[in-house]
Amino acid sequence: MRLDILSDLKKYQGRAWLWNYTVETNKIVDRDRFILYRLTQVKLEKILSLVTSSSDRLNVIIAESNSIEFLATLMAGIISEVNIFLCDLHWQEKEWQQVLNLVQPDLIFAEGQVRDLIDHFNNINRERLTPTIDIFQESLIMIPTGGSSGKVKFAMHSLSTLTASVRGFQKYFNCSEINSFCTLPLYHVSGLMQFMRSFLTQGNLIICPYKAIDTEQLIFKKQDYFISLVPTQLQSSIESIPDWLAEFKTVLLGGASISRSLLNEARKYQIPLAPTYGMTETASQIVTLKPDDFLAGNNSSGQVLPHAAIIIKPQANHTAGLIEIKCDSLCLGYYPQTFAKSYIFTTDDLGYLDDLGYLYLLGRNSQKIITGGENVFPAEVEEAILATKLVKDICVVGISDRYWGEVVTALYVPLTSNQDLDLIKGKIRTQLAKYKQPKKWLEVNSLPRNNRGKINYQKVKVIVNSKVISNK
Repeated sequence: MRLDILSDLKKYQGRAWLWNYTVETNKIVDRDRFILYRLTQVKLEKILSLVTSSSDRLNVIIAESNSIEFLATLMAGIISEVNIFLCDLHWQEKEWQQVLNLVQPDLIFAEGQVRDLIDHFNNINRERLTPTIDIFQESLIMIPTGGSSGKVKFAMHSLSTLTASVRGFQKYFNCSEINSFCTLPLYHVSGLMQFMRSFLTQGNLIICPYKAIDTEQLIFKKQDYFISLVPTQLQSSIESIPDWLAEFKTVLLGGASISRSLLNEARKYQIPLAPTYGMTETASQIVTLKPDDFLAGNNSSGQVLPHAAIIIKPQANHTAGLIEIKCDSLCLGYYPQTFAKSYIFTTDDLGYLDDLGYLYLLGRNSQKIITGGENVFPAEVEEAILATKLVKDICVVGISDRYWGEVVTALYVPLTSNQDLDLIKGKIRTQLAKYKQPKKWLEVNSLPRNNRGKINYQKVKVIVNSKVISNK
């Protein structure tokens, strides 16, 4: 057992390090460092009561909405060295069926409607799956990925891989203690890693849902804190609280593609933005642009963190290729299958490194459109359309076509109900080569995005098919 972690939690009671937003007071309060320690003990006892001499490690599901309950269960799971599965509270029947078939949980920490949903599907006897190689001496921490676009998968992490991510971040930003203002869900890698950074470096952690941010009630030294946002949150913050956001030490930004116009808006307000590149598999960011570079006009994703290495195939500066990753924070595989030793992770992302080691992303290889023999990257087309300031949202995809192979198709949310499409077409005519300009335009009321702003391309495909059929 990792009793050193329990000892740390006990020791941390002696300093104010954990604040949590409460609905009752509409404030962040400093009381949960005591509650976290006591709750961890309670949950540890519950887990240990099920542990037997069997070699099979317990599978424990965490689906708790209360942040402190969640963290206590996480800590208890790591201490007792069981397999921990972090679960998305937004999953519905289909996702829970997939997860329960895969996980075969021995213990479930959940409440309310989520608990009812789990219990409904968790009464079937299934054969337990185990990782392909049983060499892991520490708790495995499964972080969900892939749920927005298809089958739910769990990236298998450990305390070692998460710690490697923290140390790389710590070295890159040259800070001993990492203070985090967390607005993102803890079951997601972007929220989880904010807790891990603060806990492992003896920093401070403030947990506050984004929708609950009240700048008049939240009084703390923002210049000492990192905050992590997704693009939709940044857009909202720029519209409502740009000066408040600009006071933070660093504003980490990731989770979805970022438009050039949004970056320019952030610069206008001198927001110390740090766009990042990373994923669940790498325990968050492995590439980050430092705020000084961003404010100086650099539009890359930044440079590689010390614990990681990036390889571009084909391997030549200024030549785009698939991004391959080697890093100490790489997950061990997708549950229950493990990666081979010294595994190099090949992404679906296309990009290039310049002479100074800055990474520039071009988009997803699988989303690349080939029309009339020409390659079109949706991100470039979306950028040009957003720059017209005549649409609220945009998604560009390819539709199969006998003559062209694929035709560039834009799903757009117009800025106004009577928006003139010809005006949009006219504005991008001088910005994009003709073959990159959409041949089909489909107006929609909204685009299917998840709670982190990522497009659900399966739903986009359904929308496109229905629109194309109805327009015939």
